[in-house]
Amino acid sequence: MCGRFMITKKVDEITERFHVVVDEDKYRPVYNASPTQQLPVISNRDSEKLSFFRWGLIPFWAKDPAIGNKMINARSETLSEKPSFKNLLKSKRCLVLSDGFYEWQKTAEKKIPQCIRLKDNELFAYAGLWDQWKDAEGKIVQTFTIITCEPNQLMSPIHNRMPVILRKEDEKLWLDDNFKSEDAKRILSPYHTELMHSYEVSKLVNSPGNNFEEIILPVV
Repeated sequence: MCGRFMITKKVDEITERFHVVVDEDKYRPVYNASPTQQLPVISNRDSEKLSFFRWGLIPFWAKDPAIGNKMINARSETLSEKPSFKNLLKSKRCLVLSDGFYEWQKTAEKKIPQCIRLKDNELFAYAGLWDQWKDAEGKIVQTFTIITCEPNQLMSPIHNRMPVILRKEDEKLWLDDNFKSEDAKRILSPYHTELMHSYEVSKLVNSPGNNFEEIILPVV
């Protein structure tokens, strides 16, 4: 499961890395992103700009938006089997921008919050799916889910799942109109262990209300 992450880089870093237009009035660094928040994504329908979708997928057919609280993640192994995700895999894919995520490592005594990042702490993108839902008043709400996979060697002692971090060379393919479902098995796989690192962070991260730089710093 991936239930918290961060996107803390500056606008110019995002622009340079992903070659998208960023609305500086909308974008703010987020140190403790959590479900229901509006967060930065790049969708296959509008790949030249940074969009802001709500985290927690609400399928277009849903009667109750609360279903989004249960659909923050989608398992890569069953995407083609689940009606909620099968069609989205074909038509509504997105990059979810990040530079790290959190997971809680269970021990006999407690849960230890860990921050997991690429070794150079650079920007990357999770593989995501999105949809749009219309409420009773006709307002359109765009939402997303993060795809997860089996853990790599770094993650396996921490948790039994990890978010799919796309390799740079696969990001364009993930957004491409010619993407084929057969490509998913290769792309939606654990990221390279040797390119990642993890460290313990403060329990301040436990509260979604805490959203400041100190929570991403290593415990010393």
